[in-house]
Amino acid sequence: MVFRTSRFGTVQKLVICFVLTLTAKAALAASGFTPQRRLGYTSGDQWEPALATDAHGHIYILFPQYGPVAQCPVCTAPTMVLLTSNDNGISREPPRPLLTSSSGQFDAQIKVDPVDRQTLYASWLQGKHDVIVGRSQDFGRSWYFAIAEHSPEVVIDKPVLAVRGPNVYVSFNHDQTLAVAASHDYAQNFSSAVVNPDAGLGWTLAAGATVDPVGNVYFSWTAYPRTNILTRPVEVFVSRSADVGRNWSTTPMDVSSAPPGCSAQVCSAGFLAFQMALASDDAGIIYALWNSGSVIGGPERIYFSSSTNEGENWSAKVDVSNAPFGVEHCFPAITAGTAGDVRIAWMDTRKVDTQNHLLWNTFYRASTNGGATWSPESQLSGPVRGYDYILPNGFLFPFGNLFSIGIDNLGTTHVVWGEGRNYSSPGSIWYTRGR
Repeated sequence: MVFRTSRFGTVQKLVICFVLTLTAKAALAASGFTPQRRLGYTSGDQWEPALATDAHGHIYILFPQYGPVAQCPVCTAPTMVLLTSNDNGISREPPRPLLTSSSGQFDAQIKVDPVDRQTLYASWLQGKHDVIVGRSQDFGRSWYFAIAEHSPEVVIDKPVLAVRGPNVYVSFNHDQTLAVAASHDYAQNFSSAVVNPDAGLGWTLAAGATVDPVGNVYFSWTAYPRTNILTRPVEVFVSRSADVGRNWSTTPMDVSSAPPGCSAQVCSAGFLAFQMALASDDAGIIYALWNSGSVIGGPERIYFSSSTNEGENWSAKVDVSNAPFGVEHCFPAITAGTAGDVRIAWMDTRKVDTQNHLLWNTFYRASTNGGATWSPESQLSGPVRGYDYILPNGFLFPFGNLFSIGIDNLGTTHVVWGEGRNYSSPGSIWYTRGR
């Protein structure tokens, strides 16, 4: 939109911004989702939240708190903090740290066992050399913790958690290989195996994980080139184990061009790169959602695929966004419930500010038939006063490159994501629920 220059220019801008705000709020109301609400502490930064739901109306959000933690003077930033709702997201208990530590805690993961729909698991990277897994059987009030992986000589990164019954899996990057630590006694003892023994693929990072109803475990992961990450293609795979993590078969899923750079937002190389989220429904259908591009450094789209035969074959990828071509898409999130019930979310830059600068928003769609057809898009993010990184048409930049989505016991969708000024700070996490 172009503003005329006049002595009434400021008034014109205020009026137009007010109209844009009302329009955005009306769109949110029509979508069936509540207006976004900030969660967690009101000081410091919070980003990359993880979310899980159980059969009793509990909504769990785990996030790293950068900055002071209330009532925990010995906590070291970032600290993993749990936020719990006991009434399907209407109200929340005060946030609290799970495990005090002298080293930082990164990459939040939280899951509810789909068998009993009650036992709660959490995982994160402790410092640079340990992966922690915790289990709670009393709705997050008390916890048992185990070290799933200790790697004193090699820096590890990016744990991704999957659970079903006694089987608990957490994958992580170990140098140039993807490893999985597996427990078959409810996270008490773990042993590790390498998923991709051929290190020739380059650096690897897991992104998505699920365990289907018959016990097959799946991890999606990305292989980055060792050098020139902003000019060379990126590959993505899904690996499956049918024997509780001892052996793995791997399926190539897609190849993306090198990701867009974002030096203006002070973000690291690969922040906007290829990711793939995974989910499985009660019928055993496996779903994948990912972002991928075809031009070096160019915009990426959001694609969906599914498998009805335990990952042996996958449907042709389908672009699920209604944004115009040329719009940047990133950060897929996916969840599934009963047979055919799959729900997805992502972020894209289809909207701009008054100076035509790209803005980000979070979007959502759902399917009741396994992705054959989709609901209209819903925009989940909206305007909020008092934050300089939130404008009437969107927010300045995603705060973290992960967010989370879940389905509660009433069939309601819950979504939590991060927004910020740039990659570094400030930023915070935001929540909505609806259908």
